[in-house]
Amino acid sequence: MALVASATGGTARTGPVGPVQGLTAFVNVSVLPMSSDAVLENRTVIVRDGMIEAAGFAEAVDVPPGATVIDGEGRYLMPGLAEMHAHVPPGDNPPREEVEDILFLYVANGITTIRGMLGSAYQIPLADELERGEVLGPNFYVGAPSLNGGTARTPEAAEALIRAHVEAGYDLQKIHPGVPRAAWDRMADVAREVGLTFGGHIPQDVGLVHAIETGMSTVDHLDGYIQAIASDDVQAQVSVGQISLGGLARGVDEAKLAEIVRLTMAEDVYVVPTMYLWENLYGAPDADRILQQPEMKYVSPGTRDSWRRRAGPGREGADLYLALRMRVLKELSDAGAGILMGTDSPQLFNVPGFALHRELAVMSEAGMSNYEILKSGTATVGEYVASHLGLDGNFGTIAPGQRADLVLLGSNPLDDLGNLVDRVGVMVRGRWVSRAEIDAGLEALAEKHSG
Repeated sequence: MALVASATGGTARTGPVGPVQGLTAFVNVSVLPMSSDAVLENRTVIVRDGMIEAAGFAEAVDVPPGATVIDGEGRYLMPGLAEMHAHVPPGDNPPREEVEDILFLYVANGITTIRGMLGSAYQIPLADELERGEVLGPNFYVGAPSLNGGTARTPEAAEALIRAHVEAGYDLQKIHPGVPRAAWDRMADVAREVGLTFGGHIPQDVGLVHAIETGMSTVDHLDGYIQAIASDDVQAQVSVGQISLGGLARGVDEAKLAEIVRLTMAEDVYVVPTMYLWENLYGAPDADRILQQPEMKYVSPGTRDSWRRRAGPGREGADLYLALRMRVLKELSDAGAGILMGTDSPQLFNVPGFALHRELAVMSEAGMSNYEILKSGTATVGEYVASHLGLDGNFGTIAPGQRADLVLLGSNPLDDLGNLVDRVGVMVRGRWVSRAEIDAGLEALAEKHSG
């Protein structure tokens, strides 16, 4: 059977039914619903107008006349992945081509949802364009320009920004370091009043525990966790800047670790760990080796050169520090905390889309199962969007009524996460993007950046 065909039907009087726009049937496919770690074999999934209309045993689900039929025999259909600490070009009016190139890189890697964590005003109408299907790219949840030590030095400044960002239509508030505690507390009160969730970094003056207790929605980069679980003696050294990474990592108070995991769960906080980036920031990355990775041809020579210059020699005790981050992630995952997949692309050596697959390898090294890792980029993201952003979380699983954000694979990613690159095609809000279209787009990007 051909990969893509058109179902025909009708009577001799009416003749065959032509292709119906927005109507697709995946037939004879194995489904990874992501509501469990099951593999549902011999299924048919019907997509109409960007939504999953039906999903069930192939013999029980009729293919509607006029549907574009995609053969799923020997293939695996799963929800699209999410990049929950993404960046698109900042500024008021970045080059449109640069923006669309980054959006394409996400889709090319099976990423159908992103959460932008450095907002600009142009991104709000861009998110609307993506939702309407006018631009090829993932669904886009837009974080507001950050509150930080420069923008929110006073309670009054913090309140003004929160109210302005709600009025502008941002989906969440990004936090950077440096916010004083008094400004933080006003920010948290006003954000709760107007219904704007907030997440990102943990300002030193606030601390992880107080941030969680006052409504922190997501803690990105595991920020503040290592300091929070350090013994009192070590924390005293941290406060005056007199401790190395190794000393910090050696100072774990087991009771504090158990308590911070409990508090994370009790307050329904989600964590975006960005493990791969932290390895490059704190370790001693071999820039020459990393810049030979295949995906580097999809970013500009200028970007590659800037990454080479930023690569450092590593910090004393980084190996202990990074190992402790892995332990904290495993403890949170084992406890059932909400883990959200993310990389902070396009930060150091992180090519948008491609970096996510490198992130998954580090999460696996930390001890998370393949299902737990895949869930962090699918079902858990839908839960977060519904419960924390107050928006429609009807995605991240395969079931009737869910948004048709899907990836068709040639092999099972539950067996091996590396199979996520074995893409037959990607569907975003019902729009099918074939492997041939993806390959053509990547080839054009590589040619553009071949200098």
